[in-house]
Amino acid sequence: MRPLEDIRIIAVEQYGAGPFGSMHLADLGADVIKIEDPHGGGDVSRYIPPYQSEEDSLFFEAFNRNKRSLSLDMRSPAGYAVFLDLVAHADAVYSNLRGDIPERLRLRYADVKDANPAIVCCSLSGFGMTGPKRAAPAYDYILQGIAGWMSVTGEPDGPPAKSGLSLVDYSAGYVAALALMCGIHAARRDGIGMDCDTSLFDTAM
Repeated sequence: MRPLEDIRIIAVEQYGAGPFGSMHLADLGADVIKIEDPHGGGDVSRYIPPYQSEEDSLFFEAFNRNKRSLSLDMRSPAGYAVFLDLVAHADAVYSNLRGDIPERLRLRYADVKDANPAIVCCSLSGFGMTGPKRAAPAYDYILQGIAGWMSVTGEPDGPPAKSGLSLVDYSAGYVAALALMCGIHAARRDGIGMDCDTSLFDTAM
């Protein structure tokens, strides 16, 4: 039995940072159920080359291995009812969206605690769920610049350069996974869930 086989996570995530974090939890045995929006074509990383022959992107398959997937319209009453049923049988809701989106999609602890008082709601966004920049879009390249990482990367006397790897995305994914697991530990001990607010900005700084 793998260490996290008794844990179920509902993941509203796409592309890099979020799926990278939940990938490690799934590798350790967690039942990660990935929610994809049917109106947007699902996770955008499905369309990043290279591809397997007539299949998904290799990038998508690598970051979403060992996960289950569900196409669900979270904005419809019927879709949200299905989501709440999943929440009732889960340990955590994990999202990596813009900081204002968890409130709009009703993914916060206050929104779902009636379905499961011990649920942990972990958000990984660009700048967090509060503050003046919560609605600002962000991704790895932007945060490498804001945090100053690009000033120490590149050729001597050359312009700032992004590191070869998406280091902010990957680091933030690890931080969010750690926050989520700490939240689940506390919820199982106390019987009360919580919000965990993590961000690319905080991780990069």
